[in-house]
Amino acid sequence: MLAGALLALALAAGPADQPPLPTVPQSAEIQLKVQRDGSLSVAEAISVPGGVTMDRRVALRVPAPHHRDRVYGVRDVVLEGSGTANVDKDFFTVHLTPGTSIVRYTVDGAVAGDRVTWELAGGWNTELKFLRASFAAPKIPTAVDCLAGPPDSDFSCAAAQIDHAGLTRFSQQNLAAGQRMTATVELPAGTVPANEVLVPAKTIAGAFVLTAPVGWAWAGFGALLLLMAALVWAARRREVWAARRRESGTGEPESTSLVAPNGEFASPEGVLPGHAGVLLRGRPGAADLAATVLDLAVRNYLWVSAEDGGWRLARRNPPDEHLTAFETAVYTAVVPDGPVTLAELRERHVTVGPAELYADVVRRGWLAPRPRRLGRAGVRIGCYGLFLTVLLALTVGYAQLGVMVVLAGAAAVAASAALPARRRAGADVARRLRGLGETLASVKAEDLDKPQRELVFSRGLPYALALGELASWVAAFDRLKHPPPVYWHAGEISPDQAGSFAAAVSGTFAAARRGRLLDDAGRDTGAQQPVATRATASPS
Repeated sequence: MLAGALLALALAAGPADQPPLPTVPQSAEIQLKVQRDGSLSVAEAISVPGGVTMDRRVALRVPAPHHRDRVYGVRDVVLEGSGTANVDKDFFTVHLTPGTSIVRYTVDGAVAGDRVTWELAGGWNTELKFLRASFAAPKIPTAVDCLAGPPDSDFSCAAAQIDHAGLTRFSQQNLAAGQRMTATVELPAGTVPANEVLVPAKTIAGAFVLTAPVGWAWAGFGALLLLMAALVWAARRREVWAARRRESGTGEPESTSLVAPNGEFASPEGVLPGHAGVLLRGRPGAADLAATVLDLAVRNYLWVSAEDGGWRLARRNPPDEHLTAFETAVYTAVVPDGPVTLAELRERHVTVGPAELYADVVRRGWLAPRPRRLGRAGVRIGCYGLFLTVLLALTVGYAQLGVMVVLAGAAAVAASAALPARRRAGADVARRLRGLGETLASVKAEDLDKPQRELVFSRGLPYALALGELASWVAAFDRLKHPPPVYWHAGEISPDQAGSFAAAVSGTFAAARRGRLLDDAGRDTGAQQPVATRATASPS
């Protein structure tokens, strides 16, 4: 008897891909079968009464949790009967004329985990008097759910059950136009592979959803950040090691000769007295400005004379191509219109910005240009990233790519603040400058040829002032039986008096009432000050 009953049931159901024909006008009989590859085969038999047409429009992109949309794919559409069936990117549409028609198609993306979901009815422009559906799978389902009614409702279907033969059945009566009937079947784990497709929703929040391509982009961005951090750490570590070597005595200053083979005064790598503050202390100061003024006098651009117990500076030769932009700026600021006394300089607002000095040090390869440039570039990149984030959020999505650009700009700004300003060549010159300072402090003027003493004393005087060895340098030449003459001063003065003038110039600029000269000019020039600050943090 049982075998006969099963055979009768099989005959009533018809072939596996042939749904039973509706017996009630304006109704549907549906068969669903999930294949082993996860695709869902659907066969719908719809009865359309005379004098009317039935149209259905199924959305293939539906909202899902967490600002995502679930995307279905419909393919292999076949219509048996009168009407048309079409599929585009976002919708599956069916137009049926009177009679009974069968629509067959395959759905991709219906399996999420072990749950199969499909909308049995929805998008119809007319009422469905009756709908019945069956669901088959390679294994008997473990649970079933069905919702019917308006799209946002949670009303259960009239019937949704798994029968004794393992076939899942659904039924519903009187679905109004626009109402839906959605079936969800849970299968045993691993029955079929999942093929759910989730994409970011077309909303502002959806534009920021993390997707696989964006995740890979984040991974690459993180790797670049780690690489940048490693480079910054290595650069800073190199500066720290250099400082420790100097403090422990293993990184001794490089000894420097005062006289070149041609008999002239030798400065290491052509470094100027005004460079000392940037290279050694990380920022220029009043002593560097004073040393530059003194060097201009020694090199015959300024003329020094004594007047009423004070000192006067006057133009001797105009600036030429042998002066750097910084030296020309100092020359113009100190003697803009004519002779000036140190007392007048003390009262005058003298401003010499460090931009030309930094540019010269960068041009010589001693200071990296990237602290300022990288910081400014980081700000620009961050602004571009904000624009890109808004643009992507309002158009194609993937707005997190714009966020990455913003963070890249922030990382560039952070790197510009963390990277040491000096290059390796600058550290080498700084070491040689310290060696020059030791040479100036321990020089024995008696060892120099008499014809060399005049040039070496005057040329070395600005460096002694900038390196803090003025007293030792002056004393070494002043105690000679025949001290060298000072050629850049009107009237004969001794090395000790020349040293007094150098000290007076330094004191004038250090105590200037209004200008505070190079130190405050560096603070007022926001693009320059960070360079000095970075170099000060890790001298070598």
